[in-house]
Amino acid sequence: MDASQAINAGWMKIPDRTAARIAEAQAEEAALAALVDEYSGTLYRVAFSVLRNSTDAEDAVQEAFLRVLRHRQTLGEIRDYRVWLIRIVWNVVLDRKRRTKTRPETDDVDELKFVLASTGLTAEEIAAARQHHSHVLACVDRLPDKERQVLTLSAFEELSSVEIAAVLGITESSVRSRLFRARNLMAELLDHKRSLR
Repeated sequence: MDASQAINAGWMKIPDRTAARIAEAQAEEAALAALVDEYSGTLYRVAFSVLRNSTDAEDAVQEAFLRVLRHRQTLGEIRDYRVWLIRIVWNVVLDRKRRTKTRPETDDVDELKFVLASTGLTAEEIAAARQHHSHVLACVDRLPDKERQVLTLSAFEELSSVEIAAVLGITESSVRSRLFRARNLMAELLDHKRSLR
């Protein structure tokens, strides 16, 4: 084989590799778009349940997907995308809370609609639901951090004990005991609040 044949043979392989890279990039992009479509609502609810601010929750979801984008080569290794993504957004939210050290309380009805669905209700029912929702969230805020975390993931996102353990990096038995304590504390807080009325 002379030099021109070798060059031509080499040039023939480059387009094949380029086409393969393009196809791979398109497949990754489609996979990421599918993740965004399927899980952005769930991640928003997780972020909002902690941050209580729609703009901050949206930013947290975007940051979570940016982290996914940076680690997209590991997508094929993930067994449960929902738990994996919730863990990412959970860490983003906790990072944000550590940085701000404040928890803005927002009673905006537009923001609450993402957490508290209210269709076909009268104005009084909406106001009562909003007040009850605020009361429950205030009680959740009074829980110790560990109990609040498991209760938030269990109640708002309906994660199982196994999934919560994966998100928080703790054992399943720890999740169950924290959840037990959280529910008992919530019952006490809600009963105490009712008795004050």
